[in-house]
This record gives sequence, C-alpha cells and structure tokens, in this order.
Amino acid sequence: MNISLLEPLGIEASMLETFGQELERAGHRFTWYDSKAKDDQELIARSAGQEIIMIANSPYSGTVIKANPQIKLIAVAFTGIDHVDLAACKEQGIVVTNCAGYSDTAVAELVIGLVLGVLRKICEGDRVTRSGGTSAGLIGSEIAAKTVGIVGCGRIGYRTAKLFQAFGAKVLAWGRKPNAEHEREGIEYTSLEQLLRESDIVSIHLPNTAETRRMIDAEHLALLKEGALLVNCARGPIVDSEALAQLLKRGKIAAALDVFDTEPPLADEYVLRDVPHSLLTPHVAFLTKEAMQRRAVIEFENVRAFLAGSIKNQCVL
Repeated sequence: MNISLLEPLGIEASMLETFGQELERAGHRFTWYDSKAKDDQELIARSAGQEIIMIANSPYSGTVIKANPQIKLIAVAFTGIDHVDLAACKEQGIVVTNCAGYSDTAVAELVIGLVLGVLRKICEGDRVTRSGGTSAGLIGSEIAAKTVGIVGCGRIGYRTAKLFQAFGAKVLAWGRKPNAEHEREGIEYTSLEQLLRESDIVSIHLPNTAETRRMIDAEHLALLKEGALLVNCARGPIVDSEALAQLLKRGKIAAALDVFDTEPPLADEYVLRDVPHSLLTPHVAFLTKEAMQRRAVIEFENVRAFLAGSIKNQCVL
C-alpha cells in the first residue's frame, strides 16, 4: 500500500527512517514530509494516490477527503480527532485511529506547572528579578489543602488527579459516571455544579465534541468561587471564551490556558489574548520529547495493525 505521513511527528529523523524502512521491507511505499501543508490544496496533492494517510493535528477537511476516494485509513497521531471531518470519513468508509494515551503524563505535568506558575507567581518573579526588584508583592499560595476539581476524569484527568493528591490536595471529579476504583483512591465524584462551587482549582479534561462544546458556559463559570483558578489543557471550545474573559477582567478568577478557540498564533483581537489574571501557553501540553516518541510508536503500530487486518485504537465515527 501507499502510505504517507503528511506532517512532522517531532521525532529524530533516524527513528522515522527506521519505521519507514520496516514498512518498505514489508512491501509498502512510505513517503513523509518535513513541514506542514499550507492549505487544503497542498493536502490534496500530498494525499493523491495514498491509501493510508498519517497526520498529527493538521486539519483534514471533507474537501481533502472527498478528493481522495482511495484513502482507506487516516491514522491520527493525536488523542483528539475533532480536526478531521469524521462525517466525510464515515461516508467514504474510512477507518480513523488515534494515539490515545501518549501524552497523559505530559499534559498532567503541564497542568501542575501552570498551577504552580500562577499560585507562586513564577512569571512575575522572573520579570521582577531581571529588573532588579525584590520579593515584595510576590506572596504566593500552596496547592496543599486546596480542593481541586477534575472535569472529565479519564486517563489524563485521572493522572492529573493523582499528581494533585501527591501535593496534598483534596480531589473532586465529574464524569459521565463515577469510577469505583478512583473513589477507593480518594477521588470524590460529585455533580459538575458542586465541583465548580467548591473547587479552588478546576482542571478541564474533556474531548471537543458536540456535547462538550461550550459546556462550561457563562452560567457554569458564574459558579466558580472568588479567587478560583481555571485550567484548560484540553480543548479551547469547551469553555465560553467571552464569558471567561469577562470574569478575568473583573478579577473574580484566574485562568491558565494552553488551548483556545483556534490554534496559535492567536489573532490580535482574540478575546483571551490580552486579558489580565491569566497565564497562556501556545498548545504545548502534549509536547515533550518523551510524548513525541510514544506517539510515533503508537502511530506506526496502528498502521501496521491495519495492514495486518487487525485495527488498533479505532475511533467510533
């Protein structure tokens, strides 16, 4: 089969070459690109004649899919698949796989890093120190003894919860249904409303779906206590950005955000770009050397499994 990796995976060339050679020894043709495509037309050209497409987080639209009816598999080297036109995939009978699990540790650790950055005023401290200042006005706060709410206690949410417990925090969780094993480990499941009211720190860990989009709306945000910290390293559209911006401008809460309504770079006029009481990072939660290596291994395993007739990590369309 013709197999094409349409964008970089963030791994060493030698590792990628090893994976490619394995596919070629098995009789397949493997091509790869060292840069992202600029637009749909370039994606269409790169996908031409390819039966297996491998992508990371580049949008893969229905226009591209319909222009390439020969595609049998889209292997997504990402956990979320909302950047792929799943309706078009379903219509053409294309199998879609993902790499769930590769970034659990990376995302959970960034959540902790962002929380420490806000509570301990790390960015402010760096600026003050470099400008010859002192610790005046930089009194911080601790994670220990705080109540942390995990919205979506799946693999990443659970990993995040355990790290917060290691810091001495009480952990509440909300999910589709309580997890008895989690509860035995001290994670208390509650309603979303109660979680928002009681938590000092709220960390979101949900996929971006029709059900979760704008799920944390103005009404839910209003439940947050004065001085609460909202962390989002999941998907930007889950939170109503306009409503969040208003709360941040008023100084009711703080926010640490790695994801937004669009992928960075953020437009000058984007509502959350310049709001106070916020710490922003450009969608890097998944981006560690170790996670990139794990992701590549899973991605190529998914391709090899498909070639062998046994699909791994298939996404329900």
